[in-house]
Amino acid sequence: MSDTSATSVEINDALFCQAHLKEVCSDCSFDGREENDGFFGFDPIDREGIEAPLSSPNKDGVYQCKKHSSTTCSQCYGWKKQITRYRTAAKKAGKKAGSGTNLY
Repeated sequence: MSDTSATSVEINDALFCQAHLKEVCSDCSFDGREENDGFFGFDPIDREGIEAPLSSPNKDGVYQCKKHSSTTCSQCYGWKKQITRYRTAAKKAGKKAGSGTNLY
């Protein structure tokens, strides 16, 4: 079960801990993988969490990447591509161990 309390922020449709901009953060007891997987059309699996690049809120409070000053930057905020990569790695690791894919 994940915790998406007030300590989370949304960056281009994905949830991260507010303090560290991590999808999975043990310091904040935050895990947004289930919500992010669901938003992007995936069934949740135990995979590595994504991290947002250097970002900050603009004058409207919407997070933008520091590199391109964009709130919808496909280079920095390519969440679906990153999630797909981590899901593939998790599945391969599960097949090697012979245990399959674990749900949360």
